[in-house]
Amino acid sequence: MFENRKYIIIGVFCLVGLVYLTRLFYLQILDDSYSLESSSNSIKRVIEVPVRGQIYDRNGKLIVYNTPVYDLYVTPRQVRIPDTLAFCRLMGITVSEFDSLMAIAKAYSPVKPSLFLRQLSKEDFARIQDALVDYRGFEPATSSMRTYPARTLANALGYVSEITKRQLDNQETIYYRQGDYIGHNGLEEQYEEQLRGKRGVRYIMQNVRGIYKGSWKDGEYDTLSVPGQNLYTGIDIEVQKYADSLMQNKVGSVIAIEPATGEILVSVSAPTYDPNLLSSRHFSKNYVKLLRNPYKPLINRPVMASYRPGSTFKLIQALVAQQQGTLFPNTVYSHAGAPVKCHGHPGSVNLYGAVQYSCNPYFYHVFRRLMYNNSESNTFKASAAGLQYWHDMVQKFGIGERLGVDLPSELKGKLPDVEYYDKIYGTRRWKFSTVYSLSIGEGELLISPLKMVNVAATIANRGYYYTPHYIKGFAKPGHSVPEEYRERHETGINPKYFEPVIAGMRAAVTNGTVMRMANLPDVELCGKTGTSQNKKGEDHSIFIGFAPANNPKIAIAVFVENAGWGGVAAASVAALVTERYLKRRTDAKELEKFITEKNYMPAVVTSPPKPVVPKKKDTILKDSTRKPIIAKMAMNMIKSERAKE
Repeated sequence: MFENRKYIIIGVFCLVGLVYLTRLFYLQILDDSYSLESSSNSIKRVIEVPVRGQIYDRNGKLIVYNTPVYDLYVTPRQVRIPDTLAFCRLMGITVSEFDSLMAIAKAYSPVKPSLFLRQLSKEDFARIQDALVDYRGFEPATSSMRTYPARTLANALGYVSEITKRQLDNQETIYYRQGDYIGHNGLEEQYEEQLRGKRGVRYIMQNVRGIYKGSWKDGEYDTLSVPGQNLYTGIDIEVQKYADSLMQNKVGSVIAIEPATGEILVSVSAPTYDPNLLSSRHFSKNYVKLLRNPYKPLINRPVMASYRPGSTFKLIQALVAQQQGTLFPNTVYSHAGAPVKCHGHPGSVNLYGAVQYSCNPYFYHVFRRLMYNNSESNTFKASAAGLQYWHDMVQKFGIGERLGVDLPSELKGKLPDVEYYDKIYGTRRWKFSTVYSLSIGEGELLISPLKMVNVAATIANRGYYYTPHYIKGFAKPGHSVPEEYRERHETGINPKYFEPVIAGMRAAVTNGTVMRMANLPDVELCGKTGTSQNKKGEDHSIFIGFAPANNPKIAIAVFVENAGWGGVAAASVAALVTERYLKRRTDAKELEKFITEKNYMPAVVTSPPKPVVPKKKDTILKDSTRKPIIAKMAMNMIKSERAKE
């Protein structure tokens, strides 16, 4: 029995030994992976960076393309420089710059390659290529530089630059390495994953001097890089450049969308900058200069600036009140009992005339009746119930929330609710007379130009909208558009209630608050002017609208800061951009000359408007005392309204 057990034990040892020998044979003879890693001195792993996807406009015109350049990487542990001064002269840098660049590379890793110099032109690389053989530790890599032939749309496009340390450390899936380029802001960041493509890897043989000796194993282990996808946008680049020219010497924005799809046609942020400035070796210097510019050209105003909507907000008031059943097209209100002033139009008006002439007292009464249309007998409770209904209906227009545009920088804005006023004044210590400035788009409301052009598109569609977006597709237009941009958002307003409002908007352009020169033939522009209060200078000029009245092709919002009445500056720009888009030419030469010669640039740009927040001490006043104070505040806010706004 013991003799048999001995043979079993010997057999087990032999079997284990055979397994080990088989595994060693596989690793050393059949498997090349360990051979590859152990041959780092002769076999080099080269990352193939894919070509970044290009960006086109809606008509297939190139907006962004790639120019081939070279990057120079350094591995500090391998560096051998016989003459530092000669090396610096060759590279076109100073000795102090060299020391700084080497210190950064060593801090990253002494044994891993990191970026030393970037975006060397073909001519620069040809000059240093042969000399690099004498400087161990430096290796070139092909790359590309973003180029912007149209020199426009800088704020919406964003830029491509070196990845930051925070982005490098926060990668969920390791992809980038030190010195890699990545999209920042705008579409470049939003669609980074699609635009960047997929990397490839090559294994090459080299001698001890780093001279290329051929592909290892005939490229058996190489993987090809996959170029990034081309991005097609809804932008009309010709109209975009024209809108840019109209906004010279002005601060503000122009944004236009196609109501039927939500595609953004024009996106101007003024003042802007040439996007090529942030696509060169001088990125840091140019970025700092733009950052210090008092006119804030790096702010993407269409989605980041906040304003009070002014009289443009009256359109929403009219629609919500009709849906509630407290307003009808033939409803007439006089100016009596309203603490807000009128603009001098003839007599009492109905809904059509109120929109045409932008009647403040009319919409004061509309909002008052809307607020108190409930079963609550207590004034404070009734005001809270009314405001909550109003808030919920207005929110369906996309106000007070992020719409979801395909940019990483959209701001939410502000739509005050019951909780907001309870926090300021105390529960049941405020009522309609406290918040009536909301009736004419003032008070605590804050919106962006994107929100207001979406309102214009919603009215053009008679009650629904698609989330505004820049993308039209990848690889080709209409292909791979994210599903969220095809979803139809309903406002809950019956389409029949839009007709009297649209008729009033058309009348505002033909014979209302818009100056007559902006009523262009064959355009059929429907619009609404607005003046946004500004404590630190002239008020801001606003216009929203769409054209034509039936089957609209374009909705537009224009904000011109410090330009005063909305019927002049903003309406003029909107009319010209709409004409150019619909006709593909400009016939209104007189209007074009008028607005291009206007200079509304302030001496110092004011900060975006902030909501009026009552002081804490107001919350402890009795209602009879607080009411005249609030009324006086509202009167002060609207006293600078223009005679026709």
